[in-house]
Amino acid sequence: MPPARPFHRPARRYLAVVAAVTMAAGLLTGCSDSDGPEGSVDAFLAGWRSGDLTPVGFIDPTGARISAEQVTDELRALAGELVDTPPELHRSGDAEITQDTATSRFRVTWTLPGDTRWEYDRELRLRLSGDDWQVIWSPEVVHEQLTKGDRLGLRRTVATRAAVLDAAGEPIVTPRPVVRVGVQPSEVTDVRKLSADLTAAFRAVKPPITPPVDLSDLPKRIAEAKPDAFVEVVTLRRAAYDQIRSRIYDLPGTKYQSDELDLAPTREFARALLGSVDPAQADDLKAHPDRYVAGDLVGHGGLQGRYDVRLRGVPGVSVITRRPGPDGTLVPTDTELFRREPQPGESLKTTLDVRTQNAADAALRAEKRNSALVAVRISDRAVLAVANGPGAAGMNLAFTAQVPPGSTFKMVSTLGLLDREAITLDGRVDCPKTFTVEGRSFKNSNDFELGSVPFRTVFARSCNTAFAALAPQLGPDGLAETGRTLGLEGTWDLGVEAFTGKVSTGGSATEQAAAAFGQGTTQVSPLAMAAATAAVARGRWEQPNLLLDPAPQQRAEPGPQLRAESVEPLRTMMRAVVTTGTGKALADVPGDPVHGKTGTAEYDDNPANTHAWFVGWQGDVAFAVFVEKGGSSTDSAVPVTERFL
Repeated sequence: MPPARPFHRPARRYLAVVAAVTMAAGLLTGCSDSDGPEGSVDAFLAGWRSGDLTPVGFIDPTGARISAEQVTDELRALAGELVDTPPELHRSGDAEITQDTATSRFRVTWTLPGDTRWEYDRELRLRLSGDDWQVIWSPEVVHEQLTKGDRLGLRRTVATRAAVLDAAGEPIVTPRPVVRVGVQPSEVTDVRKLSADLTAAFRAVKPPITPPVDLSDLPKRIAEAKPDAFVEVVTLRRAAYDQIRSRIYDLPGTKYQSDELDLAPTREFARALLGSVDPAQADDLKAHPDRYVAGDLVGHGGLQGRYDVRLRGVPGVSVITRRPGPDGTLVPTDTELFRREPQPGESLKTTLDVRTQNAADAALRAEKRNSALVAVRISDRAVLAVANGPGAAGMNLAFTAQVPPGSTFKMVSTLGLLDREAITLDGRVDCPKTFTVEGRSFKNSNDFELGSVPFRTVFARSCNTAFAALAPQLGPDGLAETGRTLGLEGTWDLGVEAFTGKVSTGGSATEQAAAAFGQGTTQVSPLAMAAATAAVARGRWEQPNLLLDPAPQQRAEPGPQLRAESVEPLRTMMRAVVTTGTGKALADVPGDPVHGKTGTAEYDDNPANTHAWFVGWQGDVAFAVFVEKGGSSTDSAVPVTERFL
């Protein structure tokens, strides 16, 4: 057999030569000059944005060849913090050609945080090599001030947060002194005794800190902290700290830091309505990664939350350069390539009156149950106070509670009966101990009965059985129709969430009887009842005002003018509630005469479980007071009203 031919080695040499030639060709790849240098320019701009520069050939300023992969890596490195948001790139006209070189201008547009646009023009130089235009690459292609090793970086400047203003145009929330109470682990001698002593001191603060300071985890926090750390326990307003300074200052391990925080006049001041401003939480950062960064202050709840974008303004942003330091960490340089100044926020102007709000908060301060008080000026519909208790509770029950109104709704029922001429001020009405409708027995508070008495007495003494008997005179929809004339169930635009009520309609005879004195399926909020009461005092319902700037754009239309023949007797009866009826504890309140109506509302199937109400007005101020699970109104809502007035 003849020996085999040694063909395999030459073949390997041949393939290696072909591969080398192919690789060299790859380094020289460019766009043909058949379309001029513009083809290479467009390919480079498209590749910069997409991250694929393989169709483009590159050389450095000395003429040495560079691979597309190397340029891609340098572009990504230069982009730094902007690497995930490549710029928009547009060629500006045709290139200028001089012999074998060309220059093409293009526009670079980066989108920075806050939808800020950073735009500038650059030049791209090219050199003709054979039939191909090669891009001359250097960091200056990205920006004229960049050199090798630079990285683009961002620097944010926080904008000045605007204030929520009161009716006088003064900021409600302003910088106020606070003291941060903390402990240093290395100096704590007895952590359990320290916790007990601090807890006792915090409980002595007046008004009480709500919710109370919980130190149950303090031993664990101290054990996990560094020996010289400042473990914060609580931040107190300076006035609260001064009350207990002598009790806590010398406790072993305690440390104190003075500071200022943006705070309202008091801890309770319209807290649920205003909301709070706190460091950005994880949920904030997740929901709006383009808006917030760690450490930002963010509005939560109430007006601060709803109008956070308006109030916080637009942070400033700068594009800077960074370079690796000796340890490889990027260090900012003094080079700033772009700056947009921060835009301060825009304030909110409210109708809140500081004196009235303080009175409302003080009136609820001693109430340990959930409670609310809304005050509305009758003449111009301004919401003067929105208070929620206890303390700085976060729920805005004043605007959003959906609860039965109890006997305060006899104000609405009576207006409807007067409109239909079913009753008169002094017409006699029976007030028995009980009244039965379709097998259901209705009774009065404490089982009282009055017999046959003038209707004004029925109203002043709040006789449920008389209203249950009169319910058919209203018809299935009469109560709801009358309620709507007082703004209930309306679509209001106050600039913040509010429940305007839902009035029983079209129910059975039993439901109609219950609804006539505020039970059944009727539900209201304190705001809705305060506005309805103001309508009775004014003679016409008009939507309350809370925000003056920005003013709501879709205010509800005013209601019809109330019939004088109906509203005048109703006002007389509401005055009698205070002079001779269930609200007579208010008869000696200083100032103008008080008109009103008490209310006790069952909220489940147990008659012993009741909410307490009082609605009324004095002078130019209408108001509604609500105490959740408050029992008898004379024991809870009326005393709150007395403290307020």
